[in-house]
Amino acid sequence: MDLTKKFHGLGPYDPETGTTKPGELTYSEAFANTLVELANQDPRVVAITAAMPNGTGLDHFRPHHPNRYFDVGIAEEHAVIFAAGMATRGFRPVCAIYSTFLQRAFDPIVHDVALQELPVLFCMDRAGLSGDDGPTHHGLFDIAYLRSIPNMTIMAPSNADELADMMRTSLDLPGPSTIRYPRGAVPIRAANADPSQKHQPQPLPVGKAQILSDGSDVAILGLGNMMPLAEELAQRLSREGFSAALIDPRFVKPLDREMLAKFANRVAAFVTFEDHAKTGGFGSAVMEALDEMDCHIPVVRIGWPDQFIEHGKVDALRQKHGVSVDEAWSQLVPLLASRKRRALVAS
Repeated sequence: MDLTKKFHGLGPYDPETGTTKPGELTYSEAFANTLVELANQDPRVVAITAAMPNGTGLDHFRPHHPNRYFDVGIAEEHAVIFAAGMATRGFRPVCAIYSTFLQRAFDPIVHDVALQELPVLFCMDRAGLSGDDGPTHHGLFDIAYLRSIPNMTIMAPSNADELADMMRTSLDLPGPSTIRYPRGAVPIRAANADPSQKHQPQPLPVGKAQILSDGSDVAILGLGNMMPLAEELAQRLSREGFSAALIDPRFVKPLDREMLAKFANRVAAFVTFEDHAKTGGFGSAVMEALDEMDCHIPVVRIGWPDQFIEHGKVDALRQKHGVSVDEAWSQLVPLLASRKRRALVAS
């Protein structure tokens, strides 16, 4: 057995055989499964990676469509320019590269893809903290380095169904798009889905968030894999007698400004959860949008601090660096108390 690739990065395994122990469906596998399905339906779909077929899941795609799979080696810049060239010939390239390594191709993304408004989809695996891999592999900067680029659509799924829908959505977009998702297990389907029915990817309304539950005291936006923390905070607020809106943003760019304006007129604060650096991230985008709309309302941003994050287990690092429900709660308490005092004075 060739263990060279298996031991690059893995979880628990049998030391006698090298066989990894079975686990849950990963985002990488969910991505690959959906890409196979989309390629079956659309002959324009091609897959490109830069020496990451195993890590991105494209090794599952390759046997189904070997003539539409391209590994350019450790050359991220070339992968992006190659994708741009294929897009000019009518293909719909899907470029699967880790978030941290896509940084190497920033200039081609700007000049060869976005400036030309070419329909390239960048699927960024390992977006967010990649705890065991450390600071060279954490994907904590992609929102900041991509959202300033004109013509770019940025999405983040909270479950496998959304990932599939976002991939399907990209096929209808006239320009470039990105989907960011983390390493590890993925919630397979949405909470309200019928388990007896196989999800069929559907295009999403671009720039529209999904309001999971309404509320009047706090609006909580849980981006992508941070939705469980958003749900936990909503439950904690409910136990304390507060009404919390729970929102799946889905899109970082364009932001759902209609949704922001709706809740800005009623809540004491927004809370944003993101698996990304706070500097230039999703919470910053929300603050900028509210300011441009002349909505002066506090935004509690929960994300990673302005420093390089060390190796470690994800849960431990989140607790250490304040990427937690407790941190959100501690910042919300004075805002809710102030709102209560103002209401008492007004009455």
